[in-house]
Amino acid sequence: MSKVYFVGCGPGDPELITVKAKKLIQKADVVVYSGSLIPEKILKLCKKGKLHDASKLIREEIFDLLFNNAKKGKLVVRLHDGDPTIYGAIREQIDNLQENGIESIIIPGVTSFLASASALGTQLTLPGVTQTIIITRAEKRTKVPKQERVSELAKHNATMVFYLSIHLLSDIVKQALEGGYKKSTPVGIVYRASWSDQKIITGTLDDIAKKVLKEKITRTAIIIIGDVVKPTSYEYSRLYDKSFSHGYRKKKTN
Repeated sequence: MSKVYFVGCGPGDPELITVKAKKLIQKADVVVYSGSLIPEKILKLCKKGKLHDASKLIREEIFDLLFNNAKKGKLVVRLHDGDPTIYGAIREQIDNLQENGIESIIIPGVTSFLASASALGTQLTLPGVTQTIIITRAEKRTKVPKQERVSELAKHNATMVFYLSIHLLSDIVKQALEGGYKKSTPVGIVYRASWSDQKIITGTLDDIAKKVLKEKITRTAIIIIGDVVKPTSYEYSRLYDKSFSHGYRKKKTN
């Protein structure tokens, strides 16, 4: 069966691409890529194949490119920034390809919220703080279910990560406070995580909107809300505690 590879190339730093993704791009006959979100150095890995910028195409044109070339037996790569499974719009393409006899294979990539956490030097789950990460986006043109509105999700007081929402930061802050976060809750904003022009802004729900407005950041940024961004206290992991035993180590009494 002919195949199309949906490949994640990482958040921006060309060295954060996986070995498998790199090999596929190098061997590809056709690469359909996500516009300016893909670094030039990664596109240059495709030395023999033909490149198509998906940002200039509509859904049907992208599908035709993938289907027609795969049907001819060519190695086809649909190249996504970050990881294809997070806000990647791949389900519709995979289903259409399958209906037409083309197999799809997903190659995971490092997603931008992980690169953002690294840039902030933070741990997204901390014992005694939270063990939950909520990944979402704010509502605007793309609607979200009522139970997934920011004010509802904020009731968990977990770590919240927002994609595609920096232009709605003021609304997010308002709803986060309505949901139960304190004004003093830390917030980290990472613009173009891992790119050479990466920018980090930190603050609290009380002042982060003003800081971001001052920096004129309106796109391509990840928002992370929660005490893990700048914890005042947390518990040590029990896994490495001397009183904790597991399948690889017995507890130590002295």
